[in-house]
Amino acid sequence: MPRSLIFALGLFALAGECLAQEAVFSTKSLTPETALTAARAALEACRKQGFQVSVVVVDRSGLAQVLLRDRFAGAHTVELASNKAWTAASFRMATSALAVETQAGKPQSGMRNLARFAGVAGGLPIEGAGSALGAIGVSGAPGGDADEGCAKAGIAAITEAIDL
Repeated sequence: MPRSLIFALGLFALAGECLAQEAVFSTKSLTPETALTAARAALEACRKQGFQVSVVVVDRSGLAQVLLRDRFAGAHTVELASNKAWTAASFRMATSALAVETQAGKPQSGMRNLARFAGVAGGLPIEGAGSALGAIGVSGAPGGDADEGCAKAGIAAITEAIDL
């Protein structure tokens, strides 16, 4: 048998093994307790600054795990925090970055037409040990940058637990 044929058959066998290995996969998920810890920390960070907010933590597919709304947070903050978290989980990036990349006239501006897309700061992906675990969204502080700061505090509260 020619060497090139043996090499090709070897590559074919290796490719078959790789495909078989990819037939199933496993993922890591936040526990409800960990999601609640992140949400509480974000809420507390905003409270310390005098902000009444809503915080939503979603799983990697964008489904809500935890929703906390402070007493005087506006009614709109629940939906916006949820949409920020969904957007960050869906696109696996901070909504502040998406806000810039999806401005009118930019190639990705059409994403703003998605029903739940929130192109405003305050949503961050949650990643640990090289895996996308979910996202956190905060709404109600005076500006997206302040929302994002509180979201960062939420992630910081669980970083040690999820980086294992």
